[in-house]
Amino acid sequence: ASACVTRGALSYLDQTCPGAFLSEEGVAYVSVGGDSVSGIQRQKSSASINDDAKRGSKEVNDVYKVRGEGSASSVAYTAYESVCGNGETTGDGVVPLEWSLLEGSRTIVLDGVLHSINEAGTTMPTDRWYGAEEVVDRWLTEALEETGISVDSSRNGNEFSLKTMFESIIPGVKNDLA
Repeated sequence: ASACVTRGALSYLDQTCPGAFLSEEGVAYVSVGGDSVSGIQRQKSSASINDDAKRGSKEVNDVYKVRGEGSASSVAYTAYESVCGNGETTGDGVVPLEWSLLEGSRTIVLDGVLHSINEAGTTMPTDRWYGAEEVVDRWLTEALEETGISVDSSRNGNEFSLKTMFESIIPGVKNDLA
């Protein structure tokens, strides 16, 4: 059995403030989770992963192999197991998907999205993380709408922009963001 990497913080919060705890008080909750890497124990074959994309790229897996860590899937297995006790699940390579989605919240699942600006445990940059421009475009508008902030993208040729967002929140505000 593995110890929880949060040192009990997840359990404590779940007991004292379960789910979307303040939703009746008008607080909007949005959970965004990446579904990109299936965890698989290092000694097992990754052939059991049905989705080739969730095995990790050859380049990343080669880095893990050289370092003696196996593959993106085996690194994810270790991370997932340390969070939820089950490494054979799917997630963003660090956090299991099911643990990133708060009960009672509006959930946004992003296929192919990773936890970090670098491939987990490496210095290899990726444009598949939550904060990458194209990924932000996949979740930010929906998250803002859940909180009551309407973003009228029609004024910008149906493309989201920070300028449009700021102008929607505070009409008349001009900024230099494009």
